[in-house]
Amino acid sequence: MSVKKHFSFVVNGENHTVESYPANRLLDVLREDLRLTGCKEGCGEGECGSCSVFLDDVMVNSCLVPIAQVQGREIRTVEALSSDPLGKILQEKFLEHNGAQCGICTPGMLVAAITLLRRNSEPTLGEIQDGLAGNLCRCTGYKKIFDAVADAAKVARDQGVLEGQKA
Repeated sequence: MSVKKHFSFVVNGENHTVESYPANRLLDVLREDLRLTGCKEGCGEGECGSCSVFLDDVMVNSCLVPIAQVQGREIRTVEALSSDPLGKILQEKFLEHNGAQCGICTPGMLVAAITLLRRNSEPTLGEIQDGLAGNLCRCTGYKKIFDAVADAAKVARDQGVLEGQKA
């Protein structure tokens, strides 16, 4: 029989300790225990990307990560993006291009777009499509999202936010 344990980690720059069963999903702990509801549950199987977060600066599907695996680690959720210059630009461009309709896919799309643009500051359309491929959207047909990411990349380069990034 599993027993609840204490797990300590950092979320969006703040230390947290929760009491949880080791196999509980990071997604559930974030949403239910910490009330960080930005990441969404779409499929619960790691296929849709709606629950994507950064774990030690690597994008992961939080529905697949047991809370026991985050002990002592750092997590950044979509809520932290408004204080990240690139995240802020991406959020603005998603709104401007109407790339965030129902909002279920948006957190994962933003996390994937940041991952892409930090790796490649001048992505082609094909590279944007590949960079966001692990995220499913049922509303936009993707064009609005791809346009938002391309526009955000240009603005971020123009503002020096992606300065020094290799294309």
